[in-house]
Amino acid sequence: MSEHSGPTRKPRVAIVFGGRSSEHAISCVTAGSVLAAIDRTAYDVVPIGIAPDGRWVLESGDTDRLQIKGPDQLPSVDGDRATVALLREAGSTDLVVHEPSQPPHTLGEVDVVFPLLHGPWGEDGTIQGMFEMAGVRYVGAGVLASAVGMDKSYAKLVLRAAGLPVMPSVTVTAREWYRDPDGVRHRVAELGFPLFVKPARAGSSMGIGKVHDAGELDAAVEEAHRHDPKALVEQAAVGAREVECGVLEALDGTPETSVPAEIIVGGEHEFYDFAAKYLPEEHTELAVPADLPEATAAELREMAVRAFAAIDGEGLARVDFFVMPDGSLVVNEINTMPGFTPTSMYPRMWAASGVDYPALVDRLIRLALRRTTGLR
Repeated sequence: MSEHSGPTRKPRVAIVFGGRSSEHAISCVTAGSVLAAIDRTAYDVVPIGIAPDGRWVLESGDTDRLQIKGPDQLPSVDGDRATVALLREAGSTDLVVHEPSQPPHTLGEVDVVFPLLHGPWGEDGTIQGMFEMAGVRYVGAGVLASAVGMDKSYAKLVLRAAGLPVMPSVTVTAREWYRDPDGVRHRVAELGFPLFVKPARAGSSMGIGKVHDAGELDAAVEEAHRHDPKALVEQAAVGAREVECGVLEALDGTPETSVPAEIIVGGEHEFYDFAAKYLPEEHTELAVPADLPEATAAELREMAVRAFAAIDGEGLARVDFFVMPDGSLVVNEINTMPGFTPTSMYPRMWAASGVDYPALVDRLIRLALRRTTGLR
């Protein structure tokens, strides 16, 4: 990234989306929303898709194509388009495009990357490390915070060490499950039923199962391991309300919090699964703001800032809580790149807090342009 760019040139923002994880489609949906909202008079925007096989391509930016049309009509990056790469030169990082039967050509310097990637190989610190190596600024959490936030098992360790309450859990690797399934079943049974089994490093409710008794455990663990060789088996928060809070840095770096919001799952869903989150015909209500006592809301917002600080967060995060039947709060998880469509909980909480969707996108880009790469 050059410090000698012309003063009148608009900052070039590379919107990176798709990726190799099971959340590829959700990333595409998020990117479509940001591409539609970003201020083209302020920024030069370049859409870059990462195909499921890992190829980087120059995408069209067609926002209509980047939408969920139905359960079996999920958007995907077009891997047949011209490939693109970040090329580190002295003092700058350029985008270089490779098309069949054509010499490589450059799109010019990249000022900031907005990585709208969910799941492994995008939200877990891997791509953040690549951007650090390339010397290019990027939106959101750094390498450590991204990695900790992505891994639910390690996030619990960090949050617990910071004095924040979390639900009791057991981590089950595929190796442990293969070598000693009876030992795993015994450890899990000590948590009591019902339980939730989750891939440790996935999101969008992919691979999550509710286990009512010991007879359902094996199938749930195997389904979680289909998404991730590390699974988290967690005690269910019976009777709890699911409430979330957004954290967003001010331009001076001070973390601010949104009004909390509640997820009220209806229909036949026992929990906030993929269909309840993303399919429009499902009966899920998002209460923004949540109907909470003033003291509870204040405590929740304070705990959200503590969780953000505990993982060394930057830019943004969504902190998910359980409000237990007795009114106490438990941190469920922290998400460093939350769902980011205008109807997703994070932008809706900020809209209710006075920061609309275009302003939210702009704030995050401006934050990224202000910070340095490397140690900070």
